[in-house]
Amino acid sequence: MSARILVADDEPDIVGPLEYALRGEGWEVAVVEDGDAALARALAEPFDLVVLDVMLPGLSGMEVCRRLRERSGVPIVMLTARDAEVDRVLGLELGADDYVTKPYSVAELVSRVRAILRRRELDRRAGSQGLLSAGGIRLDFARHRVEVDGRAVELTPSEFRILALLAAEPQRVFTRRQIMEHLWESPYVGDERACDVHVSNLRRKVERDPARPERIVTVREVGYKLVAV
Repeated sequence: MSARILVADDEPDIVGPLEYALRGEGWEVAVVEDGDAALARALAEPFDLVVLDVMLPGLSGMEVCRRLRERSGVPIVMLTARDAEVDRVLGLELGADDYVTKPYSVAELVSRVRAILRRRELDRRAGSQGLLSAGGIRLDFARHRVEVDGRAVELTPSEFRILALLAAEPQRVFTRRQIMEHLWESPYVGDERACDVHVSNLRRKVERDPARPERIVTVREVGYKLVAV
């Protein structure tokens, strides 16, 4: 699978092995060392995925993620410190698709990147499915577009994939693990708590009142289901 990946990190000891491993997969890799360059490059050129360190000179990785997500749906993987759970949650809330904690295994990060790129390709092929409707929610797979009560909403690739899973079988309860396995097309799902953050983000976009969700409903101690309202 040929893909273009942007890596934003200012630590040469980390970037070197990572760039080598990504190129070894046959992917084209561009490297920048500060947040301003990362944002400019990501907006100016077509990339299939961005690997973004939280701690960058200039604009922080979080700020880059926020600004990039306002204008692009490119998948984003955040690199965070192992003990900085707040960074991981905030990154997902800002629209990142996944995170990997430092110090990390290059093999693990490459595996995460491969899973996201594979998922992206599967989503492109899913365009043949056409449209899916559930209550006031309408998903257009070909255009990767979602309307809620006739209003267009912007979803990240991960949010779109989770919503499509729930909307395909309204009223069915999916466990967090089932949702994350679907998201990554893999039995390795990392931290299942990321599911709650993605669902919280979805609710802000599809619920009439996110504080009182009616569409994406929590089933206590099990997971989530979509109610067509």
